[in-house]
Amino acid sequence: MPLPVHLMLLLLSSNLIPASEAHAKTFTRCQLSRELLRYNFPRSLIPNWVCLIEHASGRTTEKVTNHNNSYTSFGLFQINNKEWCKKGRKGGHCSMKCEDLLNEDLADDVRCAKRIYDRVGFKAWPTSYAYCKEKSLPDISRC
Repeated sequence: MPLPVHLMLLLLSSNLIPASEAHAKTFTRCQLSRELLRYNFPRSLIPNWVCLIEHASGRTTEKVTNHNNSYTSFGLFQINNKEWCKKGRKGGHCSMKCEDLLNEDLADDVRCAKRIYDRVGFKAWPTSYAYCKEKSLPDISRC
């Protein structure tokens, strides 16, 4: 018995979605705040991190940004392959594959973001840092 066309298309398209995209997540502002607290980010810096993440990735784990100067930023924190991770293999100062930043498991993303922050602070994210410095930080008091 032949498969209906719509079922065949569904089966074919399900194999075309990369695994990293299948497990992507977009957080609400409050979900993100709770996740950052769960990973022991200092409560006083949560609004700064939320602003940075909102500006950099739109709070989504699947964000990939190709920059003109031939490097790429990955994931929720927009961690770049210029210094911190390597495409297709472990490497950089965080000893990780950049593609591992594109799923909803935030443990490795957080570990790398904290390493970056410990070394250079929010200045590692210059565009978002400048944006968040000039704006009032998000109100997360109701989260």
